[in-house]
Amino acid sequence: MAKIILAKSAGFCFGVKRAVDLVYSRFGEKNVYTYGPIIHNECVVKDIEDHGVKVIKDSCELEDAASATIITRSHGISKKTQEELEKTGAKIVDATCPFVLKIHKIVEEESKKGSQIIIIGNENHPEVMGIKGWATSDVYIVDTKEKAEEIKLDTNRNVVIVSQTTFNYKKFQDLVEILSKKGYNISIRNTICNATEERQTEARQIASQVDSMIVIGDSSSSNTRKLYEICLKECPNTFYIQTINDLELSKLSSSDYIGITAGASTPQNIIEEVYTNVRTEFCRDVR
Repeated sequence: MAKIILAKSAGFCFGVKRAVDLVYSRFGEKNVYTYGPIIHNECVVKDIEDHGVKVIKDSCELEDAASATIITRSHGISKKTQEELEKTGAKIVDATCPFVLKIHKIVEEESKKGSQIIIIGNENHPEVMGIKGWATSDVYIVDTKEKAEEIKLDTNRNVVIVSQTTFNYKKFQDLVEILSKKGYNISIRNTICNATEERQTEARQIASQVDSMIVIGDSSSSNTRKLYEICLKECPNTFYIQTINDLELSKLSSSDYIGITAGASTPQNIIEEVYTNVRTEFCRDVR
């Protein structure tokens, strides 16, 4: 029988909970939309759609803009997109995570000063795409050591570094170290949110103590993917699942210690379902 360690930080972070609550509070209202998936979780998005809230990718998808309410996603949007949505005449509800909004402000203000902007993050992630959209000067996106080593900037202009809020903190430090050795006048803004750092640190600690590790989150969730990568380095027997249906309990049968954590966009009911099933099957003592 196994001992189970459930991460205290597992589940919705402040920004995600705020965004989801903003949508849930409008259940029952007509003509409500989210601009893009409100968070990266299929179960939550389906539940929202089942309650009549539609997901759109473009303002032209609005059926009646004048009476519409558009809730922007937690990842944020570009300045251009924001202006386009405002032009529709719809009511705009900003569900962008406050920590992401802080990065938008930094990038907008620093780029107006002529600074070159480096965003450390995944260029295809909506949060990074939104951040990039607030720059009015040169902007570069770096997520690998190779890109950091190859980057060439204007030595006569300042450089400001920001980060995707959910980026791997250790990897951020490694990339900043490479960039700092290039001799540019660099200002480093560590914009990885505290909740992300705490979640990653706790996941690493738990994974180093257990025989099997379960990471719960949507396949499209960047922060969950990073948790999985962190845990996998510490515990080779790490499983990335979206719901209990993805977990083969038989693969945990030889484990004396089982760890469980979850991404910032994973609902509590999914975490509890996984925990309860694993506990029922294997547990002798819970921590």
